[in-house]
Amino acid sequence: MTKYPLTWPTGWKRRESHRRDPAQFSKDKRPLSVYDGTQRVLSELRRFGVVESDTIISTNVQLRRDGLPLSNQAEPSDPGVAVYWKKYGKDQVMATDTYRRVADNLAAIAASLEAIRAIERHGGSQIMDRAFLGFTALPAPEQWRDVLEMPQDAPTHKTVREVARDHYMRLAKKHHPDNGGNAEQMARINRAWSDAQRELGA
Repeated sequence: MTKYPLTWPTGWKRRESHRRDPAQFSKDKRPLSVYDGTQRVLSELRRFGVVESDTIISTNVQLRRDGLPLSNQAEPSDPGVAVYWKKYGKDQVMATDTYRRVADNLAAIAASLEAIRAIERHGGSQIMDRAFLGFTALPAPEQWRDVLEMPQDAPTHKTVREVARDHYMRLAKKHHPDNGGNAEQMARINRAWSDAQRELGA
């Protein structure tokens, strides 16, 4: 899994873009920033005893070398957030794309973690343990970006979808069985292109 681009967890349903809700969370009546949302998530996980080094917050927000968001970047077309961490010796994950902004989806995960912690405060430790078992991360499937050999950054004159299509066409030509390629590899490439279209919009 990667911090950037977003690694969506296996088995978690996506919300259609037209059904995402407007901003819900704010700070001092200002829209919440990605940095503030990230700090809320890390703060809630710390209260569960989860250290930052055991946490990966995965989004489509490009990061600087120090891990902070690059400034002046547009809101990504996919504002989904997936938070991976280790608890009880297991990889756990919580993900949402309910809201239109990455920062609000981060805050939603933080609020969910806070609600689970409230169960623990009221003596429901067994309930909480069962809740966390439901967030056990499944092994990640092969990522379409890896199969299509996508670069970290799309050229400024092309959209990510256009770059993905170019890579798909090049690889399909190279690996198509009619050109002496391998049918299994061609199936991988076709699956990756289908996943890319689903994520980026057909």
